[in-house]
Amino acid sequence: MSKIALVTGATQGLGLALVEGLARRLSPQDTVYLTGRDLTRVNQAVEAMPGGGARVRGEILDVADPGAAARLAGLLRDRHGGVDIVYNNAVMRIGPGDDPREIVDGYVEVNNFGTTRVLRAFAPLLRDGGRLIVVASRLGSLRFLAPVLHHHFADLSSLDEVDEQVAAWRDAVKDGSARSGPWPGFVNIPSKIGQVAAVRALAKQRREEDAGRGILVAAVCPGMMNTPTSAEWWDVSDAPGPAEAAVAVLDLATEPVRGGQYGELVRYGGVQPWR
Repeated sequence: MSKIALVTGATQGLGLALVEGLARRLSPQDTVYLTGRDLTRVNQAVEAMPGGGARVRGEILDVADPGAAARLAGLLRDRHGGVDIVYNNAVMRIGPGDDPREIVDGYVEVNNFGTTRVLRAFAPLLRDGGRLIVVASRLGSLRFLAPVLHHHFADLSSLDEVDEQVAAWRDAVKDGSARSGPWPGFVNIPSKIGQVAAVRALAKQRREEDAGRGILVAAVCPGMMNTPTSAEWWDVSDAPGPAEAAVAVLDLATEPVRGGQYGELVRYGGVQPWR
């Protein structure tokens, strides 16, 4: 059976590199779906793909649209019967000059609710040996959050619970109470923790079944990358570009699963501590 892969947020940066890498690693009978929210950019990215390897096919997917992930999942189910590899990579980026209170609605809609929508939509479609991977960061560990806040994300059992906690934090950012309390000012930290918490909650529900079917559900940290967005925050002149950073991320989808990776945040193949 031919393999079906999908990458969200794939018109640039790491997402584009993941599509290119999957196309090289998979076979000509396989298909990689390059998705994004802008049709013109999706088409341009597909047309610019180098030849050889798996077929690359474009589809529109705006994860901020509450129904979009489910609609695309239904389309792929009808076309192929299931999926083998899904990378949730779509992200709304912020700059140092952005006011968290003004951007947090859109930020959470894409980065967090977009993540849980993709998990809900595509987890049921995973075939045996499948991979469902959320691109997060090392900031997605509880150690980057004040201990008094750990209970918000530590032991959640469902994606609905994750969404509830993320929404409560979002509302605290909007009304200013987060700024006067122990929440970090850098909204990327609670957001990434929420993404990893979502992976952990889904894994808690699916662990036994997935173990028997060889399925991996995990979050991944690609490491610091040399991109224009990162350069607004840090000196990334010596950091790898997206293509180099994608190598270890791609290994999660195409190499055998290592012990302990299921349901965890993985960085360069190793499991990052949650607590």
